[in-house]
Amino acid sequence: MLLTERADRLFAGMTIAGYAIGAAEGILYLRGEYAYLRAFLEDVLTTRYRDHLLGAAILGKTGFDFDIRIQMGAGAYVCGEETALISSCEGLRGDPKTRPPFPAQKGYLGLPTVVNNVETLCCVPKILEEGPATFGGHGSPGSSGTKLLSISGDCSRPGIYEVEFGIPLTEVLTLAGADDAIAVQVGGPSGQLIGPKDYARKICFDDLATGGSIMTFGPGRDVLKTAACFMDFFVDESCGYCTPCRVGNVLLKDRLERIRAGRGEPGDLDYLQRLGTTVKTASRCGLGQTSANPILTSLANFRPRYEEMVKAHQDGFNPSFDVRAAVSEAEGIAGHSSVIYPQPIEER
Repeated sequence: MLLTERADRLFAGMTIAGYAIGAAEGILYLRGEYAYLRAFLEDVLTTRYRDHLLGAAILGKTGFDFDIRIQMGAGAYVCGEETALISSCEGLRGDPKTRPPFPAQKGYLGLPTVVNNVETLCCVPKILEEGPATFGGHGSPGSSGTKLLSISGDCSRPGIYEVEFGIPLTEVLTLAGADDAIAVQVGGPSGQLIGPKDYARKICFDDLATGGSIMTFGPGRDVLKTAACFMDFFVDESCGYCTPCRVGNVLLKDRLERIRAGRGEPGDLDYLQRLGTTVKTASRCGLGQTSANPILTSLANFRPRYEEMVKAHQDGFNPSFDVRAAVSEAEGIAGHSSVIYPQPIEER
């Protein structure tokens, strides 16, 4: 929405940032899904060059030279991670880089690089126009200003809302017409899935942090299905570089699907918690470090739903193992059915 309606403010913010750090070049990384915006954005840049707001000696200030170009991406979610984005800008596969060094030390083409998002850069001209005190007068003590929220899902008034930081989630749900929400995903797939007991929490960096995504789920929705959909997304979007993310997310998804199919057992919940924590701790980049959140946050906030889907089997068999299916081929060869004991032989 900002690229569509406030592109000029974005480019102004980039130019000011370039002046502040002494940069000569700015790059707008435009992911593949937004290719339709490129011609429009190029036209905005052309106008800024014509008005001497870009290029050499901007507004007559000798030595202040700054250019902006648009870099197209291929649509990879992992390129939202800053070092993967830099790799893509360099013409490489969009893989995260090992840190340190950090981008501010060694970034694009080995040069110090500042990576920031569209919304932050759009705030820069506003702060200079009205002063930091005015900007800081909005929001909460630890999160100044306002936030754009993209609200979707089971609500009567979906859309994009500008709210002050520090607004309780209950007010956000009322604005969007989602008063009957049984669950809310705050911060996109890598964020938090929370329930009604947490709706009094506030949208800000030190409580419910979000890049802007709010998804609401009404009565009748299954939170385990929601978590499974997000895990499927992360399995697909992982760059595959590191084992915790590449393998761990597949194992998490498989175990969750086993629980959803009614073949789970109580020990599976501890398995999900331990493996999810391992993936979060050991993954190389921000994607892997947040990819287990759909399971970890739903486990924390909707544990009764998990517990009602798992059960201990009194016959001693693992519910995830179909013994009849396992011996069916052998039964065909032998020409008779196997005798299945109700308990493992060593317990008889």
